Amino acid sequence: MRSKITILSISVVLFFSVFFILQQKIKPQIQAFEGMAYVQGNDNIKPYFIDKTPVTVAQFRDFVEATHYKTESEKFGDSGVFDFKTGEWSLVKGANWQYPDAKGKAPDNHPVTQVSWNDAVAYCQWAKKRLPTKIEYDFAANNAEEKFKTYAWGEKAIENGKYKANFWQGSFPQYNSNEDGFLTTSPVGFFGENKLGLSDIGGNVWQWVQDNDPEKPSEKLQCGGSYLCDPNVCHGFKIGNTSTTSPETGLMHVGFRCVKDISQ
Repeated sequence: MRSKITILSISVVLFFSVFFILQQKIKPQIQAFEGMAYVQGNDNIKPYFIDKTPVTVAQFRDFVEATHYKTESEKFGDSGVFDFKTGEWSLVKGANWQYPDAKGKAPDNHPVTQVSWNDAVAYCQWAKKRLPTKIEYDFAANNAEEKFKTYAWGEKAIENGKYKANFWQGSFPQYNSNEDGFLTTSPVGFFGENKLGLSDIGGNVWQWVQDNDPEKPSEKLQCGGSYLCDPNVCHGFKIGNTSTTSPETGLMHVGFRCVKDISQ
């Protein structure tokens, strides 16, 4: 009797083992698009792909050359520039995505800036993508994990003497010690990736998302923080923190990245 029970138990175990192996082989593998990472999602968030980096100057140039698109800053003739000497913002003539401060040309491998929310949406449509929602952005920044972290990379802004993101060091807006090596934008990916393979999801540039600001419905949210974020004043590169601006506004510390639905 015991031997029959043992044989039956082994048979059941073998059956489910084979069934599981076959399921794994039959289960379709999700292949991410080039330059994008797959995010599994959860009960409240559908799976999606997200750009591994913010859209770069080179990528935005491809869009402009293909479509002859003119950004809103180019149409207005000016855009928002931060003056490091005075610590103030002003509209500066000639500032645009190619010349963020109206002086130096933006490097190809840096995130594109001086793009409005409307400009970002136009790029996404051309690329057959869309802007992420705030929930999708934060979920990806948190490595698609349920346990909430302070930053995309962990709990400290500096680890083993190395800065984990491009942000303000010193006392904003009077003094920037520039210890991380970058006064303004840095090359995408310079500070490494999170577990999902995403870079610059915290720091470097604020990034447009789909959502309106609940308190200012005429303005759009931005996530991720930027090189102007002093942790003592604006801790924007903490997961979940936001900024907000009107959808036609371009600024020298704001860019974007895209997402793509599984069905797109």
